[in-house]
Amino acid sequence: MDLVAPVVVEPLRRRRCSECHQGPLERMVVEYHALVCLDCADLGHLVFLRRGDTALTRRAREGSALWAVVVRHNKRRTRYERQGLLVEEAALARAEAACLADAEARARRRARDAARHAALDAEITATLRAEILRLFPSCPADRATEISEHASAKGSGRVGRTAAGRSLDRGAVTAAVRASVRHVDTPYDSLLMQGVPRHQARTRVASAIETVLRAWRHGAVDTRGPRRG
Repeated sequence: MDLVAPVVVEPLRRRRCSECHQGPLERMVVEYHALVCLDCADLGHLVFLRRGDTALTRRAREGSALWAVVVRHNKRRTRYERQGLLVEEAALARAEAACLADAEARARRRARDAARHAALDAEITATLRAEILRLFPSCPADRATEISEHASAKGSGRVGRTAAGRSLDRGAVTAAVRASVRHVDTPYDSLLMQGVPRHQARTRVASAIETVLRAWRHGAVDTRGPRRG
């Protein structure tokens, strides 16, 4: 059998009850074209639950033997709009407790997921670092760490987060190292700040990049340090 819930109106102007004459009242029920207060309509023991929390509303409604829909007329849209529900106080308390338990469970699950993702991120970074040092054995250890952390930053879309990077594709790993050298060991950034077009700036620093990569790859350690502009 379909349930027909009582409808409670929040009048645009505060009115008095047509039976007990109490008022002005915030919420009323229309009975036979007359406005009746909640007490006279036998709804006075219910408590108001404002709309917005779908889970709480559903649980409170399902747990309440008697409930009513609260509406208000929107003059601009010329229609009645739902404001919330009137439900039994005990049902609302049970619904709030259930939602709180769910929230705590979700928080614990998020914490577990975060720990698992952090471990996975650390593993990705460590694996990428090891591959950088394998391909470029004379690369300083701290630079290898810096490059791997930058390239594998979560959500960055950089090489370490691509399929090629995670599979340790030689070209992808080399691209990450080359990008670091470009910005740290050459005047590339300064050239961009001087207004040099990107492609021209890359051409100017290409030989410097290859010099560093060759030194890192074949064991000739470059002691001259960064060459930023």
